[in-house]
Amino acid sequence: MAVHAHPDDEAISTGGLLARYGEEGVRTVLVTCTGGEVGEIAHPDLANPETLGEVRQSELVEACAMLGVSALHLLGYRDSGMDGTPDNDHPDSFQQADLDQATGKLVALIRAERPQVLVTYDENGFYGHPDHIRANRITVAAWEAAGDATRYPDLELEPWAPQKLYYTTVGKSAIQQFGERLRAAGIEAPFGDEEPSFGVPDETITTVLDVQPWVERKRNALLVHRTQMGPELFFARMPADVFYDVFARESFIRVASRVPAPTPEDDVFAGLP
Repeated sequence: MAVHAHPDDEAISTGGLLARYGEEGVRTVLVTCTGGEVGEIAHPDLANPETLGEVRQSELVEACAMLGVSALHLLGYRDSGMDGTPDNDHPDSFQQADLDQATGKLVALIRAERPQVLVTYDENGFYGHPDHIRANRITVAAWEAAGDATRYPDLELEPWAPQKLYYTTVGKSAIQQFGERLRAAGIEAPFGDEEPSFGVPDETITTVLDVQPWVERKRNALLVHRTQMGPELFFARMPADVFYDVFARESFIRVASRVPAPTPEDDVFAGLP
């Protein structure tokens, strides 16, 4: 089960994971916390601020079909926008949601779907977006609560404890190489020429998945999010061969495991029966 903040996040950091394990016969579940209602509209002919959430949900459904996602669940919160913007204060935003109630929604899905593995962002939401941070907080809380029969007893679902918890991540060296590849292709990196503030030391990464056979599906699923993928965005401008090289691996940090597991590992199900 992957827990993401907005439509398109699933393809960027876990598109390969979802496609790979889905094709290998694993039931894959995506939880998307918001509708992405305040994302930038790359193609005004496709949506406007009033219809963006509905259009992005349609794009999400199409992307999930491409990635072979078994089940999609929407938590139903409104996009909070970037940190410090007025959308943070919208009463329906994820930023304003009661965390215990939001965690309860996710606990219900965990108990119903019974995943062995949970995947979400780190404590900073990878790059500080309020909704990514909230996704982390409810996922970590649900990891602890879902298997505890004394927590959320009104759900009337059997407790279920996932066995492994992961954060999506990118190593510092991979980000540096990404910037170099973009500049060599004549594309400005999203962080310019400066050293990006995000990314983790390479040695902290526990898990690297080879998703090369599924990288084309990942790219196509990302481009399905047409309202977000304008022609000038670096994702859309990347030559296919550069995209395939850069995104042929997905990296994770194994945060917790209830079973013995090797470090490093190349499979999020390593150690599981």
